[in-house]
Amino acid sequence: MEKIPMTREGLKALEDELRRLKTQERPAVIQAIAEARAHGDLSENAEYNAAREKQGFIEGRLAELEAVISMAEVIDTSGMTGDTVRFGATVLLADEDTGEEVTYRIVGQHEADLDQGKISVTSPLARALIGKSAEDSVEVTTPGGSKAYEICDVSYK
Repeated sequence: MEKIPMTREGLKALEDELRRLKTQERPAVIQAIAEARAHGDLSENAEYNAAREKQGFIEGRLAELEAVISMAEVIDTSGMTGDTVRFGATVLLADEDTGEEVTYRIVGQHEADLDQGKISVTSPLARALIGKSAEDSVEVTTPGGSKAYEICDVSYK
């Protein structure tokens, strides 16, 4: 079984979601199913069908979370230093065409969230950055075309 790299914060977020689904969401949907059943004919009961659909989603997500958590390999980034990009690094990049600066943290694929500036270690950008250092240039092929970035800073938080 292949291990899934993850930060300590990412694992905690998945464990919190698992706990919330088990203690809040699952009991709530079971209650909703029971209430919908009490209304009678299930063949034309939209509330029942919606609750069953939500239950299916919750059970699927629970199974997925349990599998991911069981294969998680937490990589402690708290003691990491240096200016070489590795898993857990926070990287300040400057677009070589526009000069626009962006900051990304390289994390596991199950904790990636572009809105929060977290990119998956398996993404094309992260793969291009790994092993590079501050002041290096990288070229990344994206769905929108090729982009060139300069690494301005590498830090570990």
